[in-house]
Amino acid sequence: MRVLLDESIPRGLKNQLAGHEVATVTEQGWRSKENGDLLAAASPVFDVLVTADQRLQYQQNLARFDLGILVLVAYRNRLVDYLPLVPRILESLETIRSGEVIRIGATDRK
Repeated sequence: MRVLLDESIPRGLKNQLAGHEVATVTEQGWRSKENGDLLAAASPVFDVLVTADQRLQYQQNLARFDLGILVLVAYRNRLVDYLPLVPRILESLETIRSGEVIRIGATDRK
């Protein structure tokens, strides 16, 4: 699975996603892109965007993009707070489909 970590996610999470091709928004040179522009750039290159932006699905028409979205919900935006979510992230990466949004964390729900 080709995975893009949004700039809202600590880049250290990349090392936890073994078995997947993972890049960060910064590595791609896409820092500070608006959500619509980021989704348009990511869609032809990546299968999944991992973000902490809980409003993304309400602000964008995600059906326009060939991309699954994992929204991570943690108490703080630190790697240590996301580490307990890694098993569920890995599980979701195996099943997520294009256009699907999966929330993982304190408020697990699709």
